[in-house]
Amino acid sequence: MTLLDVRGLSVLLPSASGAAVPVVDEVSFAVHSGSVTGLIGESGSGKTMTAMAVIGLLPEGASCSGELWWAGEDLLAADPARRRRARGREIAMIFQDPLAALNPSQTIGRQVGEILRRDGLPRARVRERVLAALERVGVPDPARRIGQYPHQFSGGLRQRAMIALALAGEPRLLLADEPTTALDVTVQARVLDLLRRLRAETGQAMLFVSHDLRVIAHVADEVVVMYAGRVAERGPVRQVFRAPHHPYTRALVESVPAVRAKSVPAEPLPGAPASPLARPAGCAFHPRCPLARDRCRRERPEVRALAPGRHTACHFAEELAAGARP
Repeated sequence: MTLLDVRGLSVLLPSASGAAVPVVDEVSFAVHSGSVTGLIGESGSGKTMTAMAVIGLLPEGASCSGELWWAGEDLLAADPARRRRARGREIAMIFQDPLAALNPSQTIGRQVGEILRRDGLPRARVRERVLAALERVGVPDPARRIGQYPHQFSGGLRQRAMIALALAGEPRLLLADEPTTALDVTVQARVLDLLRRLRAETGQAMLFVSHDLRVIAHVADEVVVMYAGRVAERGPVRQVFRAPHHPYTRALVESVPAVRAKSVPAEPLPGAPASPLARPAGCAFHPRCPLARDRCRRERPEVRALAPGRHTACHFAEELAAGARP
């Protein structure tokens, strides 16, 4: 069952010159009930801005177009009050840096319980629910921690508190924006295991944003590969990583030893990501692509189905699927 259906989503941000720059360009994908969809790509690919558009937290001056179908209605066409009601209660976000996202002047307990108070629950019931949420995500001694401030928590505990805050409203969809990037490897693994356990217990869907293919391979069912604000490829994560249908996806996979075959040495991804301020004509990846031809420099490839459940934006995806090499 499709829970969130993103259709032709575009986000424009004002540049220093005043011109609007498309940082997300006609992106389409779906998130299904109880599943995890990963958004993957290098820095500047538009994956975080895509998640921000879904929850309605775009920067000031940004404009957004397309469709965001949720519970039978297009949230982009809905009034601001409807979007505010959806935020936190139906769709919630786990931010990359909890120290920056959490309010330093309020206790953890007050912040986790904010949405519950908004629903009008009695104070005793709010406290009970907050303690249960903190205990659920593995915060030790929640009765003491509930009165502490974010700076009194370690990085791993702050991220757990952020997850508890996101879960407090019992949303149907969690947006996780690089939730383990600022953590050391050991804490990363614990947070990822926590998210997987919570998903199994609650059946919540998740849109998981990351630049780390190993994380996406660990948590996601479907993956959307983004480049220069556009979708390069999407499909079941195991199929996409094992047999990429886009040269950019293949380059990403070949740059990570833990994702590709262990017997083959890793190859760094050449060149620098395309900038939204100077996106190349045609296929944005063509300056870095070993398979690029004249058509790639002239004509932008549309996202098309190459196989059931597999979509790609490459003129020569069939050759790549057949094992073509540069």
